[in-house]
Amino acid sequence: MKINRIDHVGIIVNDLPAAKEFFLEFGLEMLGEAEVEGEWVERIIGLQNVKEDVVMFQTPDGEATIELVKFHTPSDENGIQSASANTLGIRHIAFAVEDIEAIVAKLKKKGAELIGEIQNYENAYKLCYIRGPEGIILELAEQIKF
Repeated sequence: MKINRIDHVGIIVNDLPAAKEFFLEFGLEMLGEAEVEGEWVERIIGLQNVKEDVVMFQTPDGEATIELVKFHTPSDENGIQSASANTLGIRHIAFAVEDIEAIVAKLKKKGAELIGEIQNYENAYKLCYIRGPEGIILELAEQIKF
């Protein structure tokens, strides 16, 4: 038995166009879009009457993939929960970036919110959390080069 890699991270969203635009603006590349429904997906995820739209993205180096999913049926009755960074469960996705300040400025112009501040961690990394649409939190990490 062997684990090779993480295949993708799935993010369930309500406003698929806004989330799609956020990740395109961030710099991910769209791989494709599809409508998904049928017994095969229902048996995998344990829900009935599934109808969803899926958009797949990858990082420019092709090493990481993100799947955005908009469920038309069944819908989540709880709505979007704007969780804090310390809320239990999966809370953020971390990306290694270059020019963290430029990325943050670009995303803020599109409505993203810098959660705290860009911080220098032991002169090794600049780090920050930024919240996009649907409460999606990205951690950005820029390695400081000397």
